[in-house]
Amino acid sequence: MLIDDLRQELPDGRMVEDPGVAAGFVHDEAEWAPHGTPLVVVRPRTALEVRSVVRACVRHGVPLVTRGAGTGLSGGANAVEGCVMLSTEAMDTIHEIDPVERLAVVGPGVVNDDLRAACAEQGLWYPPDPASAPWSTIGGNVATNAGGLCCVKYGVTRDYVLGLEVVTGTGELVRLGRRTAKGVAGYDLAGLMVGSEGTLGVITEVTVRLRPRREAERTVAGYFSSVVAAGRAVAAIGAAGLTPSALELIDRHCLAAVDKWKNMGLSVDADVVLLGRTDAPGPAGAQEAERMLACFEEAGATWAAQSTDQEEADALFSARRLAYPALERLGPVLTEDVCVPKAAVPEMLARIERAATRHDTLIANIAHAGDGNLHPLLITQPGDTAARERAQAAFHDIIADAIDLGGTVTGEHGVGLLKRDGLERELTSAVLEMHRAVKAALDPHGILNPGKVIAGG
Repeated sequence: MLIDDLRQELPDGRMVEDPGVAAGFVHDEAEWAPHGTPLVVVRPRTALEVRSVVRACVRHGVPLVTRGAGTGLSGGANAVEGCVMLSTEAMDTIHEIDPVERLAVVGPGVVNDDLRAACAEQGLWYPPDPASAPWSTIGGNVATNAGGLCCVKYGVTRDYVLGLEVVTGTGELVRLGRRTAKGVAGYDLAGLMVGSEGTLGVITEVTVRLRPRREAERTVAGYFSSVVAAGRAVAAIGAAGLTPSALELIDRHCLAAVDKWKNMGLSVDADVVLLGRTDAPGPAGAQEAERMLACFEEAGATWAAQSTDQEEADALFSARRLAYPALERLGPVLTEDVCVPKAAVPEMLARIERAATRHDTLIANIAHAGDGNLHPLLITQPGDTAARERAQAAFHDIIADAIDLGGTVTGEHGVGLLKRDGLERELTSAVLEMHRAVKAALDPHGILNPGKVIAGG
């Protein structure tokens, strides 16, 4: 039996024997995505242990699902029935930070904020900063190609992955990518792994690019009477040629939820808050902040100003990060993650509002507005089946609208289970077959996270 093989090959303590503990590993934060019951949960500590698990799964024909911290929002790390659930959370060593080459080598279980703090001690910075950064792991960030608040200027996880150590679907332990600043030898197989959601290999080590520590940021805040008006400000900033270091949108539903939870008083004066930041140094930063402020005012802000109080500015951005957990306190949340061209942001926000009305569904909006990555949050009441069905209909309409506007079904959360139909709508049949061919080549036994991302893959 598979479990007997694993007991022989893994050191003591690697298998989770307590069913109550194992239950905490079976799904991510996508509350609406289905999940099965795993045969066993394993928590390896080394790449060789991971290889042993994969090879055992190949021998027994048992599916393998890999997860990090479980903060995902698409069901990508959800257990399939009878699988081995492999948690990388114990592989949490920062192996190296090289200030000369500006890179770090880390285990997949290293928490994003822990890496950022360790880099800061050496005057370095790891830019990708998802809202889940205090809890999410680098391995999970790589698996979903996570983004974050500053990615409008600095890019997403893929832009910082130099190399990977991976166990393939055939049980081979391989190194992909490089440590050098440049390198174009062969296909970009490391890049292929980023965003593959555990369907092409199990990541056991990550080499990431670092940047020098930034200058302090200037913050511009604006209040707007509608999400569409705030969307016009986003489009105006893009048209002005500005590249803010962050540009975030929070609507009245999110503000009210944060206020109810944390009593921050943000929903008293604004229906929508738009938060912009610039980290350009010296006079250039001051000028960029002034131009951003002008864009806010010209787009119809009811109030806008450059913050002179860093504590106040940080509190506003804290509210942005708190929005999702605050809304979860109101009821089950179905989270969208569409991305559209910046010029289409006002129209996309208007379509989201129409979907909310059409399907009688409460939809709150937070967004990495500067890069067109919108996160409509569809909220229902526990046990209300009819409301759940209406929300799911709105969810599919929003995906269709994003594609219609030249966008994509996911900007950073991944496809997982919730977006498979949307991906099939977005891609042509020829491109879908290319995806399936890659999956078959790298996972010929079909054991790695089956049923995720590509239906039938």
